[in-house]
Amino acid sequence: MEGTANLVVYRNGEIIRNTHEGVRFVCQNPFSFVVPCTMTLMELQNGLCQSMENGTLMRVSRILYRNPVVVFGGLIQFDAMPITDEASMQKMFQIHQQTQMRHPQIEVYVDFETVEAVAVQNDIDIHDDRDAVYQGMNSDSEDDFEATYEAGDEDEDGNVGVEAAADNVVVGPSSSQPMDVPPFMRELDLEAMHAHEFPEYTNIGVANGEDGEFRIGMEYSSRKSVVAAIRSFTIGKGVDYELYESEPQTFYAKCKMYGRGCDWLIRASLMRKKGCWEIRRYNGSHTCTIGTISQDHSKLDSDTVADAIRPLVETDPSIKVKSIIAEVQSRFNYTISYRKAWLAKQKSIANVFGGWEDSYQALPWWLPIMVQKMPGSVVQIETRPLYNGIEEAQGVKILHRVFWSFNPCIRAFRHYKPLVQVDGTHLYGKYKCTLLVAVAQDGNHNIVPIAFALVEGETADAWHFFLRNLRMYVVRKDGVGMISDRHESIRAAVNRSGGDWQPPRAWWMFCIRHIGRYSRTVEEYNINYKRLEERGEAYARWCDAIGLGHWVLAFDKGHRWGHMTTNLVECINPVLKGARNLPVLALVRATYYRLNELFTRKSVETHERKRAGYTYSAFAQQRIEARMQQAGNIVVHRFDRRNEVFEVRKMTTGKVLVVDLARRTCDCGHFQVERIPCRHVIACCANQRLDWQLYVHDVYKMTEVRKVYKFEFTPLGDPDTWPPYEGPTLVANPAQRRTSKGRPKLTR
Repeated sequence: MEGTANLVVYRNGEIIRNTHEGVRFVCQNPFSFVVPCTMTLMELQNGLCQSMENGTLMRVSRILYRNPVVVFGGLIQFDAMPITDEASMQKMFQIHQQTQMRHPQIEVYVDFETVEAVAVQNDIDIHDDRDAVYQGMNSDSEDDFEATYEAGDEDEDGNVGVEAAADNVVVGPSSSQPMDVPPFMRELDLEAMHAHEFPEYTNIGVANGEDGEFRIGMEYSSRKSVVAAIRSFTIGKGVDYELYESEPQTFYAKCKMYGRGCDWLIRASLMRKKGCWEIRRYNGSHTCTIGTISQDHSKLDSDTVADAIRPLVETDPSIKVKSIIAEVQSRFNYTISYRKAWLAKQKSIANVFGGWEDSYQALPWWLPIMVQKMPGSVVQIETRPLYNGIEEAQGVKILHRVFWSFNPCIRAFRHYKPLVQVDGTHLYGKYKCTLLVAVAQDGNHNIVPIAFALVEGETADAWHFFLRNLRMYVVRKDGVGMISDRHESIRAAVNRSGGDWQPPRAWWMFCIRHIGRYSRTVEEYNINYKRLEERGEAYARWCDAIGLGHWVLAFDKGHRWGHMTTNLVECINPVLKGARNLPVLALVRATYYRLNELFTRKSVETHERKRAGYTYSAFAQQRIEARMQQAGNIVVHRFDRRNEVFEVRKMTTGKVLVVDLARRTCDCGHFQVERIPCRHVIACCANQRLDWQLYVHDVYKMTEVRKVYKFEFTPLGDPDTWPPYEGPTLVANPAQRRTSKGRPKLTR
């Protein structure tokens, strides 16, 4: 990466996380210097330490990068990105090059720690002698390191003798679940969620730029990075190696043809006083004549592929396996098996979004924190006891159902159309679950999910759980409509609601996609019903049993607002598609961050439209302008002195219609369905010089649409500062685990 960057360093100050622009670094005396974009992490750390002219030996303990993230409306929000290895260093420089026109400097916050003089020794020559290596490490105790490699065991790829890939020991937070926010969680438009070009397989200090070889003295930030570099070198050269010695502080490998025409070997050791790994022995280039080992490569295992495709998974966890195979073939010139690619995808998802068991355990920790940070949000959890044989397990519960709704969504519903649509969608992954969703719509036809529930399936009890909480905490006003499928479990839940979802408090209506035609007027209904009878009397009797108010637009008293199907709620299925195979906590967090993005973008849009002087939403404005153009050639006759009832006649067709402004109805059906004046109402108002704006429902006014998105989501802050979870450990229901072999098939 070419070029230079101006680096601004903050220290001995404060990290302020919840500002209007996100994270902010402050200190009394920040300093800056110019760095090349090719700088390594070790070089940066050394440069920072040299800048501390206080006579005390220092070393860097933490580096945080103030990462600019472009959000909706072109605004920039900052978060704190830890710089821990060469990959994160390169990512920092890449982000800087993409955003330097708007943010011309790199800001980092650095923590230093004092190094005791007694612990610092001069380097000594290290030969191929184990004892000398250990002395050069200045090892105080082997307990400071943890070896997690497996020697001689077969991994999931079927490879034997895989070398250690353990990183330096790090003390983790109170939950092992990753709490980073991948771009996928903030992405709303799935069509824009395409996989970027396959990123370079970045490994730190892989080789010399001229001949691609290692050099004695090359340094790496961790064991994992040095192993990755050797693997990448091996794969790229089309050769292979065997593990000769692997311990927590040493990695020693030889060519598989060693002693048979090739003397290639490499040895890397941990230099504790430097805080890095270093190549201590290297015999130079391979002299073996093997060109290509096979169609696949033993070192190109699922872990290596998982690391390589991580940026792709962060952007789109639903990336297809065949796309992974194609990209790996293009990058490494090897064709991996479908199984290996699928395993790599699962491992990468687990690395980015967390594992399934950890996700269940972390969910009851994250949800209360969200409610605490954003009061007014609602979470309801139902658990079941877990039994070991006949005895109930202590301190462990099965997560049976969970309902959640965010405070901005709850408060915004007061300004939506008084209509809610509900539906369920199956989730993929390790456990069988169903996500129940309720959505509403603002006056500009924007669809907003307002409540969610994870349940065991679309059972009557599950729907009762969801609809009860939806009515109790979110949809609290009366006179609302609810559209759903004609699912018997929903019918049972409505009947158990105690009148919460029945007239006069609510009107339950069916999706008629599979029932019949739209009938806005009684006349249209009679025509369509006659056609139905002509097809067979059984069809007509079947529809009669449903009830007119449940499926006919002309008889719904306007509660549908023109929506005849559950298309609104099904419109969010593509939005959820990428998240439907994720662990539960990642799914819940995705709803949080995506809705935050939606509210942020729509808030900017509605503010700009209101400031531009518009009275109505874009949808209503288009409807009104089109109907004004259609209001000509209509003859109007007044039928009362109060200017409320009119008879209109279309000059083109001679059709006569009745308009009742007091009841807000027109025989065409459009006026009462949308609550926007139809062309006949506009003609009547023009004829009698009445103000047609009186007959536009408030939901379409920009003053009301703005209120929908004025409620904001609250940043949750650093998980390291959250209080520990003290409740029972939650686990998935073992009976819900998928037992069939293979991957689940996508249905939408």
